[in-house]
Amino acid sequence: MNKTDPITTLFLDIGGVMLSNGWGHESRKLAADVFNLNFSDMDDRHHLTMVTLEEGKLTLNEYLKRVVFYQKRSFTPVQFRDFMFTQSTPNIEMIELVRQLKEKYQLKIAVVNNEGRELNEYRIRKFQLNQFVDFFISSCFVHFRKPDEDIFRVALDIAQVPAEQVVYIEDMQMFVDVASDLGIRSIQHKSYLSTSEALADMGLKIG
Repeated sequence: MNKTDPITTLFLDIGGVMLSNGWGHESRKLAADVFNLNFSDMDDRHHLTMVTLEEGKLTLNEYLKRVVFYQKRSFTPVQFRDFMFTQSTPNIEMIELVRQLKEKYQLKIAVVNNEGRELNEYRIRKFQLNQFVDFFISSCFVHFRKPDEDIFRVALDIAQVPAEQVVYIEDMQMFVDVASDLGIRSIQHKSYLSTSEALADMGLKIG
């Protein structure tokens, strides 16, 4: 990989980078507390269905039926779904950083993420990610998920750029490693400061 190749494209995860995790462990634990559910049972069922949901082969209603509403509850699927959606919050600093870098360097911006369709589409609309993201290579759209290398290959094909011209920002180290093995310069996101400094070292800086 030639470090002097120009960077033309950013690949970004959503959960843990631009937004909070959509339906992570802490949100599921909170849901169990709020709705008085057995968390261990709910979490076991979640892990058995998560891949199918994120690959777009299961609707959110079907997921909820398998994970929560396999028995009668005192609340409705709509109430539970609405709770799920309200767990999403923006990382405003990171969103603004990406917006500014796109404008300054005329970068292509592509999301490469694992998420179920309904939650993914809600988060895109709610936080207006489609105002600055050019392509969404979401697991629910392409029917495979990270760490499958093919999701990155599809992202490269859609963006029509060589791997050497891409920087990928992701909070999960394993996914960073997979992208790096394909020749994509990758940053493990830990904070706004560390990520902005890493980008600046690559020649992408604001201000």
